[in-house]
Amino acid sequence: MFSMSLGDDGAELRPLEPWRAGEFLAHMDRGREFIGQHIGLSDAVTDLASARAFLVGYAEKAIADTGRIYGTWLNGTLVGGVLFRVMDVERGNAEAGCWLEPAAAGRGLATRAARVIIDWAVEERGIHRVEWQVSAQNQPSISVARRLGMRRDGVLRESNPRRGGVRHDLEIWSVLAPEWRAARSTP
Repeated sequence: MFSMSLGDDGAELRPLEPWRAGEFLAHMDRGREFIGQHIGLSDAVTDLASARAFLVGYAEKAIADTGRIYGTWLNGTLVGGVLFRVMDVERGNAEAGCWLEPAAAGRGLATRAARVIIDWAVEERGIHRVEWQVSAQNQPSISVARRLGMRRDGVLRESNPRRGGVRHDLEIWSVLAPEWRAARSTP
């Protein structure tokens, strides 16, 4: 098994695989309302079967080289994750995203984990453009995009249906491989 340290605070990045469905469901139960404010993950993962199916879907994406999912652990507890919801290696495009439960928010975990996977995508997989789609009301995730050096490309007005039929504007942020490399080489 691989595990990558995300700093000296006990944070680690690990593959989030189907055999971790119970742990994933427990994490989702702890953060369901918080996570569900802006993304549909908490609506998709509601019981052990749906947690496993969600992770199997990402295992299949990994096999097809069209997506990846990783968990963020803090002191041995799954508290969030990062993913490539979509990856088109042939065209050099990927869409990254993240989530955290409330107890893990505000520690920089999402930014640190996203840096690892974006660096891998750019340097190892040859991805040219990494996109970040975020509800315009999700200021913490917008802050992550900014810390990652992304630029706001635009807004898709009321394109993100959420709970109760409320529609949110969806902001599109991105970073290109040359921008990513330049930012990494700047102290």
